[in-house]
Amino acid sequence: MPRILADTVWPAVPTGALVLVPVGSTEQHGPHLPLDTDTVVARAVARRVAAALATDPDGGPPLVAPPVAYGASGEHADFPGTVSIGHEALRAVLVELTRSLSLWAGRVVFVNGHGGNAATLDTALVLLRAEGHDAVWTGCDLPGGDAHAGRAETSVLLHLEPERVRLDAAVAGDTRPLPVLLPELTARGVRAVSPSGVLGDPTGASAEEGRRALDATVAAAVRRITAWTTDPRGRLTDPAGIGLPTATPHGQKEVRR
Repeated sequence: MPRILADTVWPAVPTGALVLVPVGSTEQHGPHLPLDTDTVVARAVARRVAAALATDPDGGPPLVAPPVAYGASGEHADFPGTVSIGHEALRAVLVELTRSLSLWAGRVVFVNGHGGNAATLDTALVLLRAEGHDAVWTGCDLPGGDAHAGRAETSVLLHLEPERVRLDAAVAGDTRPLPVLLPELTARGVRAVSPSGVLGDPTGASAEEGRRALDATVAAAVRRITAWTTDPRGRLTDPAGIGLPTATPHGQKEVRR
């Protein structure tokens, strides 16, 4: 079992520990998935990665911090329920979290579940690493994942929290590849492209498919953390040569607060 920071009393917190911080969002995920989908996925990946790592040689068992549940989700602002704190506020949160963690922790890994946070993580980690913090980030890249609330995310939620998935309300959205959609998403937001909020098609989603996808995602994150090599932006790189996608799910930019 992973060690959960929120469940730990302070005398039991090991100095120099590796800390995994899930970073998600609170944003629409179509008519069938909950608003905290990205946070649920990031938290699950972080906890499973921590369990797989077992013991960090520099500081004992890894700890999983409470998730950052709000992100840069301005592209979803036209949908009720979405709560975006924007890039500037998110960057400040990530920076101050790391500065605080560094008072007692060793290494810090942000485990990101929302593609719209990617640019902010890049800028925050460049600053933090320049300050001397041993902090990095990695994404929850689902194999073959469609852009948003499609088959991949629906399958993972069916595996993790099936009682929260409303399959009877699931609909197909715009199924064009994200690189094709991205200019319009950046300029006009998701609702202009897909009134349902779905970018992809959840048809055929299954808990078993979600389990396999999550296992692959966790294995990739474990490889990256174990290797601990980064690109200039503080993104962990995969020793197997499998990098982060050039266009991560849910878009790279925030179009409005």
